[in-house]
Amino acid sequence: MALKSQLLDVAIIESASQETPRQEPPELPDGLENLRAHNLLTYKSHHEALTAWVLDELTGHYVNYRKQRLDDEGKRYPTDAFGLYAVAARYPEQLTHAHPLQPTNWGGVYDLPWGGHVVRVIVLNRIEPHPRNAAWELFASEQDRMRQGLAHYRARHTHAEDEGYWELLEHLYRLYRREEPDMAYTMKQFLRETHEMVIDEAIRSDPEAILKRFDPEDRLRGLDPEDRLRGLDPEDRLRGLDPEDRLRGLDPEDRLRGLEPATIEAWLAKLRRDH
Repeated sequence: MALKSQLLDVAIIESASQETPRQEPPELPDGLENLRAHNLLTYKSHHEALTAWVLDELTGHYVNYRKQRLDDEGKRYPTDAFGLYAVAARYPEQLTHAHPLQPTNWGGVYDLPWGGHVVRVIVLNRIEPHPRNAAWELFASEQDRMRQGLAHYRARHTHAEDEGYWELLEHLYRLYRREEPDMAYTMKQFLRETHEMVIDEAIRSDPEAILKRFDPEDRLRGLDPEDRLRGLDPEDRLRGLDPEDRLRGLDPEDRLRGLEPATIEAWLAKLRRDH
């Protein structure tokens, strides 16, 4: 019975360590609001259908796992300490013909009674587009969803900005290629599009934060003179200019407009004396 190795896709296990203080938990992706102490998850991509056999296999993983995992007293964990999850990129049409899914409060998230358990079914191409679902969207089969997930994904690992980030990019690129094997799409193109998408998302969400990273000269570089001055008061536009620069290009009438007649007379009298 145990000659063939059985591999589970994901196990999410509650940490029992008390060495570090408990932190405020992040907003979980849809469908994971009721995580148990032990959670077993199977994943099916666009090319792998979620079928009854897959759910039977998930139940088999649960049975095997529960037999091996014992608590501190050497006893098996109770049934309610386990959660079973089936995550699929696309909706399991054939499965639902005989086993209708029960909708939940979240789009793309369903419950399905299976054996002695209720399996939480999460369809990645149907979940709500939201930053909290970024981790789900990374593994959807629709490229727009995958890119959106990457734009909002925030890794919680210590070295998320170095090797882990690039490993994630490479993994997602391979997923893209697997979903569209005939597409002329290189890793260089993927990285460029990803970086452009992340920058665009950052600008949309907080443009001021992006601009603060640049010096004033860098902000204005490439703008037309009119664009540089747009939004400034007349006083702000003229501040710092020499008097001659302020008057350059104005007609005589424009130069004199707003001056008191006595000031103009005094200026003319001075010109007569000087000449």
